[in-house]
Formats: sequence, structure tokens, C-alpha cells
Amino acid sequence: MASRARKFQARAAAHFGIQPAGHAAQSPWHVLRDRGAFRWYFAGSAVSDFGTWLQNTAQVVLAYQLAHSVLLVGLVTFAQFTSPLLLGPFAGVLTDRFGGRRVLLGAQLISAMVAATLAALDFDRMLNAWVLVAGAILGGLAFTLALPARNVTVQRLVPPGLLQPAYAMDTVSYNLGRAVAPVVTMTIGLAGVNFAWAFAANALSFLAFSMILWRVLMRAASEPERRSRIRDGFQIARNDGRIMVLLLMVAAVTVADDPILVLGPAIAKHLDVPPVWSGWFIAALGAGTVAGSFRRSRHQHTLRLAATALAALALFMLIFVFAPSMWLAIGAALGAGACCLVANSVTRAVLAEQAGPERTAAVMAVWAIAWAGSKPFASLIDGVLGNWIGPQWTGMILAAPALVPVVVIALFPKVGFWLTKMRGKESTSPATASAVLRG
Repeated sequence: MASRARKFQARAAAHFGIQPAGHAAQSPWHVLRDRGAFRWYFAGSAVSDFGTWLQNTAQVVLAYQLAHSVLLVGLVTFAQFTSPLLLGPFAGVLTDRFGGRRVLLGAQLISAMVAATLAALDFDRMLNAWVLVAGAILGGLAFTLALPARNVTVQRLVPPGLLQPAYAMDTVSYNLGRAVAPVVTMTIGLAGVNFAWAFAANALSFLAFSMILWRVLMRAASEPERRSRIRDGFQIARNDGRIMVLLLMVAAVTVADDPILVLGPAIAKHLDVPPVWSGWFIAALGAGTVAGSFRRSRHQHTLRLAATALAALALFMLIFVFAPSMWLAIGAALGAGACCLVANSVTRAVLAEQAGPERTAAVMAVWAIAWAGSKPFASLIDGVLGNWIGPQWTGMILAAPALVPVVVIALFPKVGFWLTKMRGKESTSPATASAVLRG
């Protein structure tokens, strides 16, 4: 009986992508042991991301305080993440033409100017809801330029064997800021300190990362220059079913975790705590991602593993929106953060490997649309439905797409054949094509 149970457990683990990979267990942090350029990059990105989340949290709280409406919070987030839909492919072309590190440096300098302007306006008491939306749009433009450049830079700073842990650590740097900065912003708000200091600190953080990128530029080898077209990434995704599925999963991650940011103030109010306490939810999401990075793993990095992490993310989000207490909501946000780390790092690594060095910038430009471009739609849906049917049912609706991949893998493996056939990828059998969903 015990032997049969172990066999069933092994089959289930293989089916959902959580089988061991055959190498020693280790956490993503081992990629920082090398004292090379990636360690400097990680330090700079961690500082910059901390400043970004100071401002992001301040924007959300300010928007809610100005209008006492979830809709305005959704509009600010919508404005910040709309530009990837329009400029994402163009950002990929720029990255191919000028190199990831140069484009990333330029994006940091533009972001510093935007944050400094918002700080100055807030100090002068001239920051209203529409100025906040305009600043979110301008900051989003710089953010869009940085996304493909960030992916390409990471890929070129580490050897191929360290690509997945490097992407995981890039996710960790983003979430270190999300874990710590909201608590700082919340403390500023509760103490009655002007939120302009959060914008000013963000401007300084962008300048700090710019100095580190300049240092990396001076010491690192020159990057190859390529001529690409805006439509290249879309053509690759259309012709490669595996890449298309991965991009849809990336979008599902963004949609599923959006309620923590947009619905957070309303959930806090529902739990009879001040709306500014929603910063704890954002901090918990980031802390969960960071805590998950310390786990030593031997799992193979496959599409199946990403699908399983997505399903777990959806379940944690359902617990979050229906939690009867503040502590349970924070715990659910922690679990969601750990799932986001796995889903994001695995999908990015598999995408980069599937694309290859020659197509990375074009594919990651479309990744930027899937990851950040889906954010405005999720935020707008959150804002509209949150006001209409309430935050609990809205959160359930946005979590649902994250369950689709694991359901397909568990119940309909042959759907992979039809998906591959529709996208034009060459295949001769359902068994071969269904590998798209098996990873």
C-alpha cells in the first residue's frame, strides 16, 4: 500500500511539474556569490525598486484619500501601466539597437525626472488627482522602456546555466521594495508626513541605479547591435505555440495578483481598519516573494511547474479577498507572493530559452505587454467591479484565469495539439503537440 501511494505521489508530482531536477537543491541567492556585474546590477535594481514601491504605494493611498473611490485607484494604476500596450514592441526595438544596459540607463534617468517633478508639485500643494494620473502615465512610459532592457541585461550578465536563478533574483529585487517600501509609506501617512518625500526618495533611487548601470557599462563587454522590427515579437508568438501559452500565463499572474494593490484599501475598510493599512497587504505580497527565494529547490523549471504555481496563486487570492480577519488576509498575501516568484521566474526563463539570444529582445517586448500591459485592464476591472459588486466577488473573478492552465493540464492534455495547430507550429502528432502544455 505504501509503495502504491509513493508511485501515485511520483506520478502526480511529474504531472504537475514538481518532480526533482536531478541536481543539488539550492536557492536563487547562490547566483550572487560571483562578485561580477550581476551582483552590482542586483544591488542597483533593489535600491531603484524600493523607491518605485515607495511612490506606487503613495499614489494608491493619495488617490483613495482624494476621492474615497476604488475607481480612482484603478485609474491611477491603469494610467501607469497603459504604455506597455503602445510602446512595448518599440522598447524591444530600441533594446536591440542600442543594447539593454544603455536603454535601461536612459529609462532610469527619465524616471528620476518624473519622480522629482511629482515631489516638487506635492511640496507646493499642487498635486491633485489628475496630476497624479499624468505622472503615472509619464512614469509608465519610462517603465515600459526598461522592461525588455531589464530582461536582456540580466540574460547577458550571467551564463546560460544561471539564467533562471538570475531572473528569480531580479523578481526578488522588485519584491524587496514591495515588501519594505509600503510599510515605510504607511508609516509616513500615519505620522502625517507629506507623501512628497516618497516621490523625492524615488527620484534619488533612480539616480543611484543610474550610477551603478554606468559603472557596469564602463566595465562590461559591448553588446551586439541588431536591427529588428516592431512586429517581430508578435510574429514569433503567433508562430510558436509554446511562447504564446507562456505569455498568456504571464498575463494571468498579473491579473490574479492585482486585487492586492487596487482592492487593498477597500478590503482594509471592510475589515474595519484604516485604508492606509492596505500597505501591509502590498508589503506581505513582496515579503512572500522574498521569503520564497530562500527555499532550496531541485524542481525542473517547466511550463507545468508554472501552471501549478499559478493555481496556488489563485487559491491564495481567494483566501485574501474573503478573509474574515486582517491577519488571515496578510497570510494569504504572503502565500501569493511566494507563488508569484515561482510563476514569474519560471515563465521568464522558459521564454528566454525558447526564444534564444537572437530573439530575446523581441519576445521580451511582448512579455512586457503580457506582464505590464495586462495590468491596466486588470486595474480598471478591479476598480469598476469593485464599486459595483464589491471587492470579494471582484477578486474571485480576477483569480479565475490563473486556474485555467492547471485545469487544462489535468483534464485536457490533447488541447495542446489543437492550440499548436492553430498557432502554426509544426507538429505531426497530438503527443508531440501536447508537450506545449506539459512543459
